Amino acid sequence: MDRLHLMTVFVAVAETQGFAAGARRLEMSPAAVTRAIAALEERLGVRLLERSTRHVRVTEAGQRYLDDCRRLLAELDEADEAAAGLNAAPRGALAVTAPVLFGRMHVMPGIVDYLRRYPETEVSAVFVDRVVNLLEEGFDVAVRIGDLPDSSLRALRVGKVRRMICAAPEYLATCGTPHTPGDLARHTIVTSVGASTQPDWRFIEDGGVRAYRMRQRLTVTTNDSAIEAVRQGFGVARLLSYQAAPLLASGALVPLLEAFELPPVPVNIVHREGRHGTPRVRAFIDLLAARLRDDPALH
Repeated sequence: MDRLHLMTVFVAVAETQGFAAGARRLEMSPAAVTRAIAALEERLGVRLLERSTRHVRVTEAGQRYLDDCRRLLAELDEADEAAAGLNAAPRGALAVTAPVLFGRMHVMPGIVDYLRRYPETEVSAVFVDRVVNLLEEGFDVAVRIGDLPDSSLRALRVGKVRRMICAAPEYLATCGTPHTPGDLARHTIVTSVGASTQPDWRFIEDGGVRAYRMRQRLTVTTNDSAIEAVRQGFGVARLLSYQAAPLLASGALVPLLEAFELPPVPVNIVHREGRHGTPRVRAFIDLLAARLRDDPALH
């Protein structure tokens, strides 16, 4: 069998965790998929998949091979699209990920604009508050907030945001305004426990960074829930500036302790490294970057 065909079948089975599901994705018969996987494992001389009555999982060797297959197939797709012409209209599927609240507020409008402009495209968007591995999880583009570790990903900086302390005017009228980070010990603290949050609140004090461990009165699992509690005047929360921007503009929240804030953190669009950029990826990144760079909440 053709090697690229075998790799394509393997990726489909591994990603769907099933022979039948992989067959449906590829519009093949389950028997043909089973034969392809058997032929691939025989060719390589290694077991790539562990089968059970309920699940199909990749082995350790299979995971390494899966990563390589995804990269090679993506580069082949890019080469095909590049050969078809740099000005070819975007078409096909695009997988995008971003933090939950940022995705809803700033990425989703760009996705809708993209889909309206390019009717032959499809987008799968996953908004989660954790760092997604683009290669392992099959995403084309991600938005990351914060400093980026060294990696094989390409990054395009599109803005910056601040970590800031906020409260509602009603709360401050009742409980007073903190003037130093140490004053927060006397206030009601609201926090979220998303994967991107830090347990300590850090501030610039006396020429260095000082961390404070807060005693939370209310802990929630999503940023928008924390924002709502603070909007209702319940306490003080640490937010990213883009999250608070609409409520700051309306006066529903006010910033606190701005003189003690850490430097802003960058907002980047990242995508997988490749010798060629597919029209669908290039067009989406160009569109989203222009929107985000024009957004005053990110500057």
